[in-house]
Amino acid sequence: MNDPWVALRRFTRARIALGRAGHALPTGALLDFQLAHAEARDAVHSPWDIEAFAAEVRDLGAAPLVLETPVGSRGEYLRRPDLGRTITGGSRDRLRDAAAGAFDVALIVTNGLSSTAVERHGIPLLGAIVAGCRSRGLRLAPVSLVANGRVALLDEIGSALAARVAAIVVGERPGLSAADSLGIYLTYEPRPGKTDADRNCISNIRPPDGLGYEAAAAKLLYLAGEAMRRGISGVALKDGHGELPA
Repeated sequence: MNDPWVALRRFTRARIALGRAGHALPTGALLDFQLAHAEARDAVHSPWDIEAFAAEVRDLGAAPLVLETPVGSRGEYLRRPDLGRTITGGSRDRLRDAAAGAFDVALIVTNGLSSTAVERHGIPLLGAIVAGCRSRGLRLAPVSLVANGRVALLDEIGSALAARVAAIVVGERPGLSAADSLGIYLTYEPRPGKTDADRNCISNIRPPDGLGYEAAAAKLLYLAGEAMRRGISGVALKDGHGELPA
């Protein structure tokens, strides 16, 4: 039988036109589903080797600053999202010590809901962002590394560093077609109390199947530049960057 759905599979990673064996899925399709489910669970529950990541940040020529949230485990991170939106008292002390200069950009990295994404794509993406900041003459604060964080951390950390804009690179919630996707959120004049409406988002950073590192960095730096030039971010700031490289 000529199934027209089969031809559509080349356009999407969604599970369509899987076929059937009697009343069930074919064995291959079932095993693929179980593998994707296991990869998604691993992405959420795996810890992040933050010290090894910090060493790689140093290799980029950037200064890492390791901070902590009050979260005690990945299980608690899932049960208590509020704990991932703030840092510990000791981390605030380290931030105060680091806030000695005037910064344009505060960059934060957290594993979020996918340690796999940060381990796989975090350093190449950071390399593109750091290089872009340098080429534009932007003053980059120490790169804050925070395990088990949520997006709202960018406001507390960016405010403590008195940065003009703050951006957080975060592991996105894994799905059954992608367990290794990164997102970036950006806010102008970060401070506690900002909402999602004040943030710009760049998502699905996971080459070769999603947005590439250079393209994501270019989009972020365009938005950061426009935010600082116009004094706005979020829904008030539209992405007019145009066509981006893959």
